[in-house]
Amino acid sequence: MIRSVGIVGLGLMGASFGRLLVQKGYKVFGADRDPAVMQKALLANAYTEPLTDKTAGETDLLVMAIFPRNFKAAAERYLPYMKKGAILSDFCGNKRIVTGAMKALAATYPDIVYCGGHPMAGREYSGVNHSSVRLFDNASMILVPVTEDLFVLSELKKFYLSLGFGEVVVTTPEKHDKMIAYTSQLCHVVSNAFIKSESAREHGGYSAGSYRDLTRVARLDPVMWSELMEDNRDYLTKELDFLIASLSKYRDALASGDESALRALLAEGDKIKREIDKR
Repeated sequence: MIRSVGIVGLGLMGASFGRLLVQKGYKVFGADRDPAVMQKALLANAYTEPLTDKTAGETDLLVMAIFPRNFKAAAERYLPYMKKGAILSDFCGNKRIVTGAMKALAATYPDIVYCGGHPMAGREYSGVNHSSVRLFDNASMILVPVTEDLFVLSELKKFYLSLGFGEVVVTTPEKHDKMIAYTSQLCHVVSNAFIKSESAREHGGYSAGSYRDLTRVARLDPVMWSELMEDNRDYLTKELDFLIASLSKYRDALASGDESALRALLAEGDKIKREIDKR
């Protein structure tokens, strides 16, 4: 039973999660390397007490809402104080690097349960100032177990569903990173590249929903996203290669004035989208 939660990293995701937990009546211990963020997060009710050596021992679940490359060092800071059977998890965007660190840590701290996590939620803005208690409403929560403990996995599923998540998906690190390359990282690359057109500066009065949808995630944290993309470059490169080859077919049809080929390409995409929407 999860009654108390520790959160390391009180940015958009960590602070939003903390605010949700506090609202639901959980005891929440928060930590962030920036004292100003700690103060803002406290005022936003994102935690009830600071996460310390002592309070780390009270946590049933410790979530690292930080960059994947920082996960291992941050986990090592608190693992010596965590109680037997406590769960160490994360909200990181890549899973192979995190679960690899979890497996290494398990050799030293075998009494902890390790399970990666990634909520499919976010905004184009970052930081505690943009946190929201509604951020995870009906979102999908992805769990990537490292410790084989079906009881804990069941408890985590019930926990996240009780918080208002729409579904919980259990997968492997490889499947997670492959799918996130397509559903998240590729979208940010496309949006970020699309907005660089000179026409973007003249879009006022000429754009509507499709433009807003496509450009929303062009706004991002370059440091965080370049790290996420670089650490997942094998899967992301494959998705980019496919997209570039696909776009070339549309361009070739237009350049050659082949309207029937263009119509066939558009019909194919429309058909696939309709089939997906029926699932």
